[in-house]
Amino acid sequence: MCELLEWKRPNGGLKSRECYQFLLSLRSRGWLPWLPGPRPRARNPHSTTVNEQSDAQTPLSGSLAEWSPVQLERIEQLAQRQLFEQYIQRYHYLGYRVPYGAQLRYFVWSGQQPCRLLACLLFTSAAWKMAPRDRYVGWSEAARPENLCRVVNNSRFLILPWVRIPHLASHILSRAARQLRLDWRKRYGVEPVLLETLVDRDRYSGTCYRAANWVSVGLTQGRGRMDRTRSAQGSRKEILLYPLVRRWQSELCESSAKRPLTTANAEEEE
Repeated sequence: MCELLEWKRPNGGLKSRECYQFLLSLRSRGWLPWLPGPRPRARNPHSTTVNEQSDAQTPLSGSLAEWSPVQLERIEQLAQRQLFEQYIQRYHYLGYRVPYGAQLRYFVWSGQQPCRLLACLLFTSAAWKMAPRDRYVGWSEAARPENLCRVVNNSRFLILPWVRIPHLASHILSRAARQLRLDWRKRYGVEPVLLETLVDRDRYSGTCYRAANWVSVGLTQGRGRMDRTRSAQGSRKEILLYPLVRRWQSELCESSAKRPLTTANAEEEE
């Protein structure tokens, strides 16, 4: 089906996972009753087994300079990914959920020996629709689906609870913004120009994002990114955005066929 519809990523890979999820959504509405359902899984995909690997460590404190330079490690090995899932499940208030679509995970390490793990970051595909974001970008109904792949969502950010380093969070966000742009393009063939995140104002004020120059553009409706029936009533979250290039609005609102080759999207891979 992906080949027939030419549903491909910019790097040429087929969007098979997204296609399968779309077909399952049609099946759930009774439109494709002949389609086999998903295979039973050995365990709940929304649960993560936690063991002693993710136990709390000795407290870590001091100034940012004492633990610099901070290093971001892109997670690629299975063992790393499983440990990442444990930390998020155990210490992030939302827990771990299997991300949908494109995704990159990072461990954040201290630069001083012996290296200590400081934080975890998860970046995923952007939310399909968020009215305040879409108005701020200036998207038309035609431009949004074409260029949404150039927006990336910071869906999880966890400073490990035993880490107490002032200004660490905003510093990590600034470092991550620079590195993600290159890593995402290398992995998916798309250069992102805008980051987004959602902050639950009942729990957090988003101070670290504001300190890293993210901009608030409004509140969600509290339905969640996968709510297709417009019925869920979750907490409304603040939408924060961070541009990665100067011409980000024109990049997101132009047709890809008309987009000029810029220095930003022509630079060589690292």
